[in-house]
Amino acid sequence: MERDSAEVLADWIGNADTVVFFGGAGTSTESGIPDFRSVGGLYESGQDEFPYPPEEMLSRDFFYRKPEIFYKFYRERMVYREAQPNDMHRLLADLERQGKLNAVITQNIDGLHQKAGSRRVLEVHGSVLSNTCTECGAKYGLGTVMNSDGVPACKLCGGAIKPDVVLYGEMLDSNVLEASVRAIEEADLMLVGGTSLTVQPAASLVGMFTGGPLALLNRTPTPYDSRADLLITESMGAVAQRVRRLLGSGR
Repeated sequence: MERDSAEVLADWIGNADTVVFFGGAGTSTESGIPDFRSVGGLYESGQDEFPYPPEEMLSRDFFYRKPEIFYKFYRERMVYREAQPNDMHRLLADLERQGKLNAVITQNIDGLHQKAGSRRVLEVHGSVLSNTCTECGAKYGLGTVMNSDGVPACKLCGGAIKPDVVLYGEMLDSNVLEASVRAIEEADLMLVGGTSLTVQPAASLVGMFTGGPLALLNRTPTPYDSRADLLITESMGAVAQRVRRLLGSGR
């Protein structure tokens, strides 16, 4: 009898020495956070209320030109403080605690991996949880941004506070990219989930994996489907929940 995808994935995880995960927005959609490009996603939903395209409002140039509009969009559409981790976040935290998983590499900025218990999270696009004064470099938490009106100002120098997220027109953190490459090179199983694998250069990290089987979990086709040894188009949360039960960590 043919085994289902969750059984195959659980076996692969059980037999692996080192697992690495690379994920995108689809990892958090089952936690109530919309993705970017699908129907009802961030880019579509932001077009009626705001006078600029979401891609423009999320650019470095726009932040400095129109910071008030940037922050209105950012607070309303980019931050989900009440969101809770789903079974995929919990599975990855389980695997790290068991010494199986060496890193979560994520394009997400929501902090849900850490909320689930993951400690080694490489955030290639930054995080809403961290913010920096553009003048003196003082650091602030998310509460400072969300509990202020308009453009949050630094308490030390009065400068504008900017979220530590990678905006369009900004470079990715080279240290995070280097750590991601090392984690991928060390792994003998790679899980990729919830990403269209179209955003570069982050998506090119998947092409660097040569250590063993590649499992790709995504609802829609990606440019890397032909490279996957296991392709899963079911709900990530449902698959992760079954894998957790099969591994004995999801009771």
